[in-house]
Amino acid sequence: MNIYQLFWQVTAMSKHTEYNVIVSDRAKRLMGKHALFLSQVNPNAAAELKTKLVEAAASLASMPKCCPFFNEVYMPINKYHKLIVEKNYIILYQIKDYTVYVEYILDCRQDYQWLIR
Repeated sequence: MNIYQLFWQVTAMSKHTEYNVIVSDRAKRLMGKHALFLSQVNPNAAAELKTKLVEAAASLASMPKCCPFFNEVYMPINKYHKLIVEKNYIILYQIKDYTVYVEYILDCRQDYQWLIR
């Protein structure tokens, strides 16, 4: 199953739950960059990472408010929620009405100061 099929599953799953999950193009690109980097070392781990990130995004359809806010210096307070995946990745998302907007997928080991500029 490729990544686009998995994202369609996220959309399909969210139709049967309380919240709709929309993954931005930017978040998809960031996930692709993380997987591409990992695939240089271990292609199987990269495929597994993509699956886990998509599954984590899909899980936001049922209980998106259970994750804490991402409150960092120079970030608007209580704007983004964060979901930690596999200890090294953060999914940043917003909740508006009954829609979850996945905006960023970050690697915690990298400098993400560009995000706050």
